Amino acid sequence: MNLIAELRRRNVLRAATFYAAAAWLLMQVATQVLPYFGIDTAVLRWFVLALVAGFPLAMLVAWFYEWTPDGLKREHEVAPEDSITVETGRKLNTWIIGVLSLIVVFLLVDTFMPRGDADAGMDKSIAVLPFIDSDNDGKEQYFSDGLSENLIIALTQFSGLKVISRNSSFQFRGNRPDSAAIGRKLGVAYLLEGSVRRAGGQVSINIELIKARDGDTLWSQRYQRPYLGLFALQEEITTAVATALQAELVSIPGAVPQSDHPPSGNLGAYNAYLQGEFYFQRRSEADYRKAIDAYEAAVRLDPNYALAYAGLTRAQTDLAGYYQSGNAALVAYAKARTASATALRLGPQLARVHAARGYLVLNADMDFATAETELRKALALAPNSSDVQSQLGLLLATLGHLNQAIALTRRSIESDPLYSEGYTLLAAFQSGLGQLDAAEQAIRKSIELQPGAGFERVQLAMIAIQRDDEVAATAAVNQVNDEGGWLQIAQAFVTQIGHDRNAADAALQHLIDTQADISAFQIAETYALRQQPDKVFEWLNTAYANRDPGINRIWFDPFILRYKADPRFIAFCRKVGLPETGEGVMVASLGGRPAAVGKAVAP
Repeated sequence: MNLIAELRRRNVLRAATFYAAAAWLLMQVATQVLPYFGIDTAVLRWFVLALVAGFPLAMLVAWFYEWTPDGLKREHEVAPEDSITVETGRKLNTWIIGVLSLIVVFLLVDTFMPRGDADAGMDKSIAVLPFIDSDNDGKEQYFSDGLSENLIIALTQFSGLKVISRNSSFQFRGNRPDSAAIGRKLGVAYLLEGSVRRAGGQVSINIELIKARDGDTLWSQRYQRPYLGLFALQEEITTAVATALQAELVSIPGAVPQSDHPPSGNLGAYNAYLQGEFYFQRRSEADYRKAIDAYEAAVRLDPNYALAYAGLTRAQTDLAGYYQSGNAALVAYAKARTASATALRLGPQLARVHAARGYLVLNADMDFATAETELRKALALAPNSSDVQSQLGLLLATLGHLNQAIALTRRSIESDPLYSEGYTLLAAFQSGLGQLDAAEQAIRKSIELQPGAGFERVQLAMIAIQRDDEVAATAAVNQVNDEGGWLQIAQAFVTQIGHDRNAADAALQHLIDTQADISAFQIAETYALRQQPDKVFEWLNTAYANRDPGINRIWFDPFILRYKADPRFIAFCRKVGLPETGEGVMVASLGGRPAAVGKAVAP
């Protein structure tokens, strides 16, 4: 028997052609469609394997079985005069032509169809994941983190390239999900990852640019250079990545190229600066002190290192604001002012210098006008900086410009989608405008990203209080941890809308007894819930005397805003330097019950 002739007679060759063409078309369509529905790459792999495994099965069916008017029958059971293999062959020919026509159409559309704006944006989006310290002892983690952040800073300056900020991309340190999952969470098309080893005067960097959708490597390179050539190596890597992404370094009007390198090129100063950044990001009191020591070491090695002075400014400001009071805080703020003045003199072209100055004068002096000037300068120098966008958004909300604040905070979230505080601020601003559904959605996203945080659940309780929903508010409070005194504040708030006056009085008194020096603003809010305006303004003035950062929230606190028509409110705003009008919603429009918010949240 001639095997080829028999394969033709039984339509096995036609079936093979049809199956192969149809399977290829299905794979191409699945590759394009499945990712848009958030379906994992692993599902696509199993789909492809199933199609491949199905091929021999389909061929066995074609060989041993024949289609008849009565359905599938074994080939030897069909009499030759009853066989319709010729007719089946004609049908298969038609099906093959149809599938091949669809393939041609698919290829033409894929080749010549112009990409929409959304697709173009996704094609130019990247996250730099934290580089791995190849020594695995953690001692050089600050160095590999610094190289990663240097790339983030450099790539942010390329026109049309969306770059995820450190806050979000560094969430994927250690055990990482597959590239498709990371790409979906961060909203990017490409991932840059690598490993670093520094030893014996040499730096070794292995780096890969990966397509997030399927994990394929677009570009990879291994570098081994003398440590003394580190800065040139960083520029070479940035150029190579940008070239692979076809991104162009196009200047934005007013923007200035930003760099974290010391002007002298002193590698010791740079190494100390990276240590400072590493400890600053950890944000405990002990780590702030280590960061200050590292920044001071950097400026001793390079007295003209403006960015290190900016780091000193921010670290001293946070140390004073979060962990000190009285004379100790005054000393820390004084050191921050000295560092900021030096940074401004040395690096007026650096966005971080102006952002640090704005943060200092806002928190230490409540100098809102200077803070706005400095933050707007920072944003002009680095328009794509999510940190600056977030800080300026908070300041605009402080000044009562809530719609502008919301727009700027949304921009910040686009390049920092996994940073919980962005959603917390967004929720507070929306709550201030009475957009309670949107505010609840935002704060629940923040809680999802940081389940153990205390303030976020207080914010959720505040939204429920605005709705006069005691059950929901109580449920939120029951999940508040006691870190930072948030549980006492939440209990004081929610008991005021209940029916147990003794419990409400006791919760307020307990808050006064334990937190009068640090939570005067929250005590004012509690009195607003009790509809005692004299006490509200008494405690607002105490908050101002204590420089309580909660005052920054007046124009987006719908609870305090119940009294915005009171002459004492206008006088207080004038006293502290805030505008006398804003976009905050009147409580009456929310159904009668005033709302409350907690302590200020710094970006």
